[in-house]
Amino acid sequence: MHEPVLLQSVIELLDPRPGDCMIDGTVDGGGHAAAIIKKIMPEGNFLGVDWDETMIRKRIAEIKFPDREHYVCGNYADLPGIMNQEQLGKADGLLLDLGFSSEQLEESRRGFSFKEEFGDEPLLMTYDASRRPVAEILREESEESLADILYQFGGERRSRQIAKAIKLAGKAKPITTSGQLADVIRKTLPGNYEHGRIDPATRTFQALRIYANGELENLARVIDELPEILKPGGKAVIITFHSLEDRIVKQKFQALAKSGVAKIITKKPIAASREEIAENPRSRSAKVRAATII
Repeated sequence: MHEPVLLQSVIELLDPRPGDCMIDGTVDGGGHAAAIIKKIMPEGNFLGVDWDETMIRKRIAEIKFPDREHYVCGNYADLPGIMNQEQLGKADGLLLDLGFSSEQLEESRRGFSFKEEFGDEPLLMTYDASRRPVAEILREESEESLADILYQFGGERRSRQIAKAIKLAGKAKPITTSGQLADVIRKTLPGNYEHGRIDPATRTFQALRIYANGELENLARVIDELPEILKPGGKAVIITFHSLEDRIVKQKFQALAKSGVAKIITKKPIAASREEIAENPRSRSAKVRAATII
């Protein structure tokens, strides 16, 4: 089980109690889920959703309360329909952890990582097999469109330079693996890129993953659906890992509060402590915001 980010803050904000109905819309490695289930069982109900079928199969294999735990392979933006399908009423709490675990990186074989330790994988980067893989996106999008994707979803200032290099390399030989794409980017950018703080491929891989999966649209949609998902007093807790996600959560929560539908619990996002970052480096960029439905 992967190390869950901001676990103590999540449990304090969600406040799961015996008998509650709780949803983890990004159940992933199950770290947060295990802590929530411990608080609400044996009388509660738990719904775990994940786009990654492998993660769902693993969670099903670990079920401890067969009549009370429900696991569904699906998109959290479709939660109202999933809850109806599972015959669950509105929930007391919803958690979304928008990061993905080392477990997914190591076992997905879908090209999410540019790190050599994970090998050269097929360049898919999609959670759902029905979506267009990144290899196709690189081939089909124009240079200008590709540059816009890298800038908009990754904040990549050298987006035009990278897009040009990708299209040129693709003409000579189609880019079909994570290793090929990472090599093209590293050869294009200077050795002192970002003063060596991050791998040159970081922002490009992030941008392509977000775009390929429609992640920002899904996030905006699920927050708009919170009154359908949560009962009055129900809490939504969302962990983000970059500014694009955090901005959407902040603005959507503010809109719900302004319309009198919700109350914001976290005036400012909660970040990981130095101690947690030292123990779990993945938590470095994590921020958590929470709101409650009125």
